[in-house]
Amino acid sequence: MRLVGKRVAVLVADMYQELEFWYPYLRLQEEGAEVVAVGPEAKEYRSKLGYPAKAELAAAQARAQEFAGVVIPGGYAPDYMRRSPELVAFVRELAQAGKPVAAICHGGWMLASADVVRGKRVTSFFSIRDDLVNAGADWVDEPVVRDGNLITARMPPDLPQFLREFISALAG
Repeated sequence: MRLVGKRVAVLVADMYQELEFWYPYLRLQEEGAEVVAVGPEAKEYRSKLGYPAKAELAAAQARAQEFAGVVIPGGYAPDYMRRSPELVAFVRELAQAGKPVAAICHGGWMLASADVVRGKRVTSFFSIRDDLVNAGADWVDEPVVRDGNLITARMPPDLPQFLREFISALAG
């Protein structure tokens, strides 16, 4: 229960990767955090396999100052997420405020769109390596990378280590 009193966003959009959304969503609750699913709109979204997840808060209503950190799951959802200027701004504001910003798999697309990876060491699913490098990141193939307040991981098998690092960052 190290995160009691902390409010954490987990982003969601259509085509999200099931484990990369639900594992952090539930694991952070286990640690006592108030977890809020934030999407481009406050509505139900479907995963790659059709599982529903409801965004309780629309990006336009999300205020970075009200959150301790954010998790950006992968799948193809980040391509939809980054089409929302408000969601990109939310991630940018959290990163610029020095709050923990965690992205796994294709979640790095949001970091590139938010322009917060320049000069940072990151990892991701290998297929978006070029996108992160072109956004100015130093990309490495490691399960989890923490560079300041940015925490990145490659894929679902990295989730336990990814969440340990994120929870540690949130607990301060």
